[in-house]
Amino acid sequence: MNYTPYQIEGPSRPERWLVTCDHASNAVPAFVAGGTLGVAKADMARHIAYDVGAAGLATALAEALNGPAILSNFSRLVIDPNRGEDDPTLVMRLYDGTVIPANRSADPDEIERRLNRLYRPYHTALAELAARRDDTVIVSVHSFTRQLRGRPPRPWHIGLLYAADMRLAKPLLARLRQENDLCVGENEPYGGHLPGDAIARHAIAYERPNVLIELRNDLIETPEQQARWAARLAPILQEVAEQAGV
Repeated sequence: MNYTPYQIEGPSRPERWLVTCDHASNAVPAFVAGGTLGVAKADMARHIAYDVGAAGLATALAEALNGPAILSNFSRLVIDPNRGEDDPTLVMRLYDGTVIPANRSADPDEIERRLNRLYRPYHTALAELAARRDDTVIVSVHSFTRQLRGRPPRPWHIGLLYAADMRLAKPLLARLRQENDLCVGENEPYGGHLPGDAIARHAIAYERPNVLIELRNDLIETPEQQARWAARLAPILQEVAEQAGV
């Protein structure tokens, strides 16, 4: 079977929503360092290798919104599709205390190979999905760990990231803060967007309404949790988009 660096769920769903999941998988393709980065299995199961729970949430959310979803099929440690091609963190050599042995020796030719076989095909497919309608709204689904090594615990249940385009993010932030059981972060646990990242390339560059949603990964570990969050977020997203006129 030929390897594909992404998967698309519901490509024929008609609604304007496009759900993306840049860090859906912790897989290392066989053509990259023989299928292993030299990282222990326990570390490959951590947030450093992928966004735990995000794939299931993204899939369920797209279904609830009746739009397609695109998910990566390779670990962010192989190459990070949510970074610009010239970003120094595109291929990480150290992440949250873990050394990535196969990346320490990755020369420009190896990085170019990963770009051509993984990163660029993912972005080409994402671009085609985003262009299928003139009024596409992009929701990027990510997750974050409750606590980085040596750092204090993070208090947020959910965070919204935005930078240049606040049309959807700001009213969504206000709406989520009406939920009494949620601690909602604004550009937390990460700030805004990076030049050349997925939102910058596919949403901001085309003036498409967008928001990046970060869920704390212990809240979406199981399919049941993912389904509950999708069922909760979908009507809120639809309500906010309608009220905001985006």
